[in-house]
Amino acid sequence: MRNEFTAVIERDGEWFVAWSPEIPGANGQGHTVEECRESLGAAIQLILEDRREDGFRGVPPDALRETVTIQ
Repeated sequence: MRNEFTAVIERDGEWFVAWSPEIPGANGQGHTVEECRESLGAAIQLILEDRREDGFRGVPPDALRETVTIQ
């Protein structure tokens, strides 16, 4: 599945810093824009994995689990 998120990237001295308005708490940094973008992508992935695991806690075993696709 492909997901797209906005990366807001700013220069801060010798660093580039980034955040994503769609994923609160996701931040990245790097000495280049590419490093910064990759760092942000890794942060987004970790946050979404954690939210998914947290969301499944306490789900009854007989509950339906289906996939919803949006475009």
